[in-house]
Amino acid sequence: MSYTEIKQRNGRKYAYRVLSLRKGERVQKQRFYLGVDLQSQELKQKEQEADIKLSSLGAEKTAKANLLRKSENVKGTIVKGYNFNKNNGKIIESYASAGFQASHLGKAIDITNEMIKEKSFIFLGYTSNMVSSGNRDIIRYLVEHKKVNVLVTTTGGIEEDIIKCLGDFYIGDFRANGELLRKKGINRIGNIFVPNDRYVQFEKFIQPILEELYQEQKLTGKPTTQSKLIQKLGEKINNKESIYYWANKNNIPVYCPCITDGAIGDNIYFFKFKHPDFKLDVSDDVVWFNNTTIGLKKSGAIILGSGIVKHAILNANMLRNGLDYSVYINTAQEYDGSDAGALPEEAISWGKILPRAKTVKVFADATIVFPLLVSESFAKK
Repeated sequence: MSYTEIKQRNGRKYAYRVLSLRKGERVQKQRFYLGVDLQSQELKQKEQEADIKLSSLGAEKTAKANLLRKSENVKGTIVKGYNFNKNNGKIIESYASAGFQASHLGKAIDITNEMIKEKSFIFLGYTSNMVSSGNRDIIRYLVEHKKVNVLVTTTGGIEEDIIKCLGDFYIGDFRANGELLRKKGINRIGNIFVPNDRYVQFEKFIQPILEELYQEQKLTGKPTTQSKLIQKLGEKINNKESIYYWANKNNIPVYCPCITDGAIGDNIYFFKFKHPDFKLDVSDDVVWFNNTTIGLKKSGAIILGSGIVKHAILNANMLRNGLDYSVYINTAQEYDGSDAGALPEEAISWGKILPRAKTVKVFADATIVFPLLVSESFAKK
């Protein structure tokens, strides 16, 4: 606020315009000299001129006080990108100091390396699109060389691995005309094209396996399980390009909590027209999978994508009071309350991740960052 102050000296009246500024608990005053023995009209004009100057002065001081604030000392990693002048080939290592999701990837690499160093029991979870893409070959490498302990995936994550052994997938276009592709018998997964005759070949491959499992069921009186079906697929495909060939060979168990959601489910549907008494049990797999978490010294998870795969791993580890390490790589958001988009902190509230666990979520396309993570961790050991 501003006001006029009159001071008398030697019989004369000296006028000052005063601006009061509050700064915290203190009040500061700025005075502007107006003149001496001013008449009322002249005083009023001088006050208006002074208010303009004082207002500008007050605004400047307020703005500077708000903007030019002192800060506390900050300690930590200095933000710095890769130096191409030196070009020492350590570009991935530079991600840790680059900021944003690059730094999250750097942290994911560190956590993964600690998982390995601590000989953690590692759950590798991935959605079907990871197998549709080239990440299938990265996953196969990990299974072939026994780098992980359990696989958790969706139906598509199983069948598309087998189908790729029967015929190739091709790079297409996200904007390809769906009606035209349908006429040509081409299925689209993002920008990947899959000829529909691959599924015809898959039917020819899987139906005899279902028949074998059905005959075994008739002999034993016990329904087959999801994991047994997956094991049989890996055994019968006999192809070293297959994830499940190596999973079967290396005794790495595979858990699929939704085996009927896809081409496998379609084939079971067709099979039950001939054998309506064919049964596929899910309860035995829940038991063995949940039991894998009990008594683990260290438990870690790398989860590509989200949905049911993510939840299955987290829920099982809740039974041991939470994971010691978790790396999420997906682009799902948490605003809708979905488990898919939930951050590690939410899982801690459920006891799915330990409070002091090493965790990170990398918001990124896993086809870009997962090969980089593997190259800087599993592939170096």
